[in-house]
Amino acid sequence: MIPRYSRPEMAAIWAPETRFRIWFEIEAHACDAQAALGVIPKEAAEKVWTAKDVEFDVARIDEIEAVTKHDVIAFLTHLAEHVGPEARFVHQGMTSSDILDTCLSVQLARASDILLTDLDNLLKALKKRALEHKETVCIGRSHGIHAEPVTFGLKLAQAYAEFDRAKTRLLAARAEIATCAISGAVGTFANIDPSVEAHVAEKMGLAVEPVSTQVIPRDRHAMFFAALAVIASSVERLATEVRHLQRTEVLEAEEYFSPGQKGSSAMPHKRNPVLTENLTGLARLVRSMALPAMENVALWHERDISHSSVERNIGPDATVTLDFALARLTSVVDRLVVYPENMERNMNRMRGLIHSQRVLLALTQKGVSREDAYRLVQRNAMKVWEEGADFLAELASDADVTAALSPAEIEENFDLGYHTKHVDTIFDRVFGEH
Repeated sequence: MIPRYSRPEMAAIWAPETRFRIWFEIEAHACDAQAALGVIPKEAAEKVWTAKDVEFDVARIDEIEAVTKHDVIAFLTHLAEHVGPEARFVHQGMTSSDILDTCLSVQLARASDILLTDLDNLLKALKKRALEHKETVCIGRSHGIHAEPVTFGLKLAQAYAEFDRAKTRLLAARAEIATCAISGAVGTFANIDPSVEAHVAEKMGLAVEPVSTQVIPRDRHAMFFAALAVIASSVERLATEVRHLQRTEVLEAEEYFSPGQKGSSAMPHKRNPVLTENLTGLARLVRSMALPAMENVALWHERDISHSSVERNIGPDATVTLDFALARLTSVVDRLVVYPENMERNMNRMRGLIHSQRVLLALTQKGVSREDAYRLVQRNAMKVWEEGADFLAELASDADVTAALSPAEIEENFDLGYHTKHVDTIFDRVFGEH
């Protein structure tokens, strides 16, 4: 991913220096296990570890690969330049996929840990703002049209619950992806003992892959990237909500606009939702990486490398992009400017129409059929839409309505508190004892 949308900690996981360090650790731990079995001399395993403080020369490895056309062989050749003759015992009974796949598992697990921290930070910000605006009443919309009152805190509580589910999924995806395969050619352990795999897995913080056909099965990776894609969709859902609320004719909330910030090169008055628009685009990128991960599942026989070029791209790009997006969304939520006065003004724009369901139900409670009650309420509601009338006044002057409801009974149905009476119940479900 380009530096503009990268954060250093996540980007470092995918740096060549990190990859070669992980490769070295896998090979060195495998040598320890081989020495314990008597397959290689103990002294050879110890000599391999003398390279633990070496800064592997990426340019030198690239130079060797230009000749060998094989990245793992290039690395092993460079390692031998530091280890010496004992390097002949490195990679005993192993195949390239043992190194590549196990390394990818380590990288994805480390990336998951950063993403999980990102989610924790986002959840903390959402909870704080949700509690702050638990009682801030605003209009709820369906199809983009005024429906009935909600609170802004409920909007944020919904987002909290969604990202809490995202965390649960990511924890499961991390566990699924964090497996080790050191099983040799076609995964039969013919040339390497399974205990070597178990030792490397323990040292690298991974689980043993039950059946690796020379490669770790790619359904694991497909599930991982699918989980990231769903998180990205949740990012876009909340970003889209902010974008809609920031529209000039709505302006119920907006991104923080810092001193000196410019909204447009042409129009000095502009304050645009650039951060959430950016998040919408980044979410599209992350989602786009789930499909090739799924297509990687169907490899030929025990292995091929059609997945390799895909993963070299989507591994870094998906995790780096989502890390950046989650951090940016957390900042948006934390600094979001909320306008309760505009929320109230918008809610009153339709002159009482948002209480139509309550009047409908009140009529049915008085013995009016639902069909007739709907007709009575709707005909008065349409006068508000088409003529700018006041809904309460229209109802109070409708003889068919007042035949069932007194003016006081009609007005009782215009109480905002009715719509927020179960906010505490919902908050308790989402946050527990808050």
